[in-house]
Amino acid sequence: MIRYYVLVEGRVQGVGFRYFCQMNAANLKLTGWVRNMDNGMVEMEVQGDEKIIIKFINTINKGNFFIRIDSLSKKQIDLVSNESKFKIK
Repeated sequence: MIRYYVLVEGRVQGVGFRYFCQMNAANLKLTGWVRNMDNGMVEMEVQGDEKIIIKFINTINKGNFFIRIDSLSKKQIDLVSNESKFKIK
């Protein structure tokens, strides 16, 4: 089990990116949260099996017709216990 803080830059606000992240995280049984930042970027924390998180990051990095990722960075952080789902904040 591992947890990452992820920072995403690109066309990620106003295009359904947070919902896209939540849907994919839920399908992969990952927990955490995602939220818009005032500077136009999106930040999230995601927790689960490292291989599954890499799959999640690869999926969101591809985006869709509306979403465009210009840069994505991740940093390992401390686990959060008793978290049950992936939320939009």
